[in-house]
Amino acid sequence: MTPQDNRDLFAIADLAREFGISTRAIRFYEAKGLLAPERVGATRVFRRRDRARLILILRGKRLGFSLRDISDYLSLYDANRTQQVSLLIGKVDERLASLETQLEDLQTTISELKEIKKLADDRLDKAG
Repeated sequence: MTPQDNRDLFAIADLAREFGISTRAIRFYEAKGLLAPERVGATRVFRRRDRARLILILRGKRLGFSLRDISDYLSLYDANRTQQVSLLIGKVDERLASLETQLEDLQTTISELKEIKKLADDRLDKAG
């Protein structure tokens, strides 16, 4: 557990620094409705819940989920856990299928490139 985990309130700069992102990125997620900090005058005040949501947003982006997928998941944040888990399973299955297809395509491309390189190397050996 980090010292951040025990705090109740966070400034936007604190979260940006902790997660290695810009304050602009956090404001972008806010504009998209993924985060809803409170305001004290012109200052954004983030609570633990906002920090937890930011962790989920960043994890979702790192895993290749769209903002729409992340938004759908977060919309169930306070809802029925079964619905949340079911949605998550569906999105994970879709993402895995997409990545497996990409992996197959990459493996095919790598094999083809290796074959082309081998043919080119053989021609150079015969020519030289």
